[in-house]
Order: sequence, then C-alpha cells, then structure tokens
Amino acid sequence: QVQPVECGGGLAQAGGFLRLSCTASGRTFNSYSMGWFRQAPGKLREFVAALNWRGNKTYYADSVKGRFTISRAKAENTVHLQMNSLEPEDTAVYYCRVVGSEVPHLEIRMDKGVYDLDYWGQGTQVTVSS
Repeated sequence: QVQPVECGGGLAQAGGFLRLSCTASGRTFNSYSMGWFRQAPGKLREFVAALNWRGNKTYYADSVKGRFTISRAKAENTVHLQMNSLEPEDTAVYYCRVVGSEVPHLEIRMDKGVYDLDYWGQGTQVTVSS
C-alpha cells in the first residue's frame, strides 16, 4: 500500500501563489509517477500536473501551463506543486496521486491511462479570492 499525504493548501489572492507538497510512504515500484488532480465544487476531478519516475518529464493541463510547476524533492517520494499567478478558477480540492508499476522503465501517463496500482491522498483545499 501507498499513502500519499498532501500539505500546503490554503487561501490566496488572485495573482498570488501557493506551494503544495505530497509525500508518499509505503511500498516502492520499478516505475511510478506522482502528480496532482483537482476537483472544484460541482465539477469532475481533473488532471493538473504529473512527474515521471525519473524526474525528467513533466506533464501539465493546458489551464495551468506557464503558471504551475511540478518538481521532485531530493527525496524521491516527495513532489511539490508551485502555483503562481493564481486565478479564482484554480479554487478546488487538490489531490496527490501516485501510480506505480512493476514494469521497469515504464512511462506512466496518469492523465491518460488506467492503472491497477493507483493511490490517492485525502486532498487539500486551495481557495483563490478575486
């Protein structure tokens, strides 16, 4: 089992910034991806950003490109999401997701695929005021 734990949510003004972090504890994988999804009230959960297991490929939703940056800490089980130029439309609960595989060197696309080894955090609230 893997337990992702998020921290860093809160309240920001439009144009401001917040930084989220996610640390995953538990089992390890031969390949994995860590990333973020979000869900606003009355809307479906949507992909935000993800990082591959090597830490050399990142993926972003069009709505956050150029404003959000996902990165990995020196501890490979921790990722950060730096959110700049925040907009009221960014208001949502942000969820950390960890997807793993026993297949080595697998490029996991959590924005596209369905995976068996799939773990979600509890979520952290981000509220952006106008």
